[in-house]
Amino acid sequence: MSAYAALSLAGYRAYTRDKTTLFFTFAFPLLFLVVFGLIFHGQEVEQSGKPYINYIAPGVLSWGVANAAVFGVAFVLMQWRRDDLLRLVRMTPARLPAVLASRYVLAVGIGAVQAVLFVSVALLPSFGLRLDGGWPLALPVLLAGITAFLAIGVVVGSFTRTPEAVAAVANCLMIPMAFLSGSFFPLDAMPDWMRSLSRVLPLRYLNDGVSAALTGDGGGRDVLVSCGVLAAFALVFGALALRTFRWSDRT
Repeated sequence: MSAYAALSLAGYRAYTRDKTTLFFTFAFPLLFLVVFGLIFHGQEVEQSGKPYINYIAPGVLSWGVANAAVFGVAFVLMQWRRDDLLRLVRMTPARLPAVLASRYVLAVGIGAVQAVLFVSVALLPSFGLRLDGGWPLALPVLLAGITAFLAIGVVVGSFTRTPEAVAAVANCLMIPMAFLSGSFFPLDAMPDWMRSLSRVLPLRYLNDGVSAALTGDGGGRDVLVSCGVLAAFALVFGALALRTFRWSDRT
């Protein structure tokens, strides 16, 4: 068995055995969908005339997938480094690409299950999401988004040393970004300066791409733009992740 396969299998087993983390990874975004979906059911955004569910469902889905990617890899790298597991891995034939690739494939799998479960619930009559015919285009957008946010998670996990630090730093990144990027509140209803600020945030483009694919708002052009910008973010944060990665807290 290759180092990549062994690390991937170990990561999968560890994740599925942690029932609490497993439950809240999938339940947390659904909780936001239920709350916002029921509050704004049947209402429309005044500025655009579109139903709230067109904004809420893609936005909350994007935030949930991004959140899982950041927290999942950040906590694991911090814990492995603190327990000296990474130092032991380094002494084996396994190399850094195998370590990161094993976390990447797990993040993609989690994101895929999140998306299927989330959209299935959003399609219920209580919420009223209607999929556009181009919904498969959400897959490359989600893949690009997971790649970018996984790189952010590697950066967070590389310089934090405790679970409390991981939670603090990741939440300080993801919660404000969710509000500023339109995950919980439509950008059309925000002031101009907030819409301008959102353009430097990767979650904005993940939201836009998923929304364009699922609801048809913006069409294929928005999907291509979102994938391109997310790929650029992935390259930037990926390079930063490689420079900041540490095998041990001893160095």
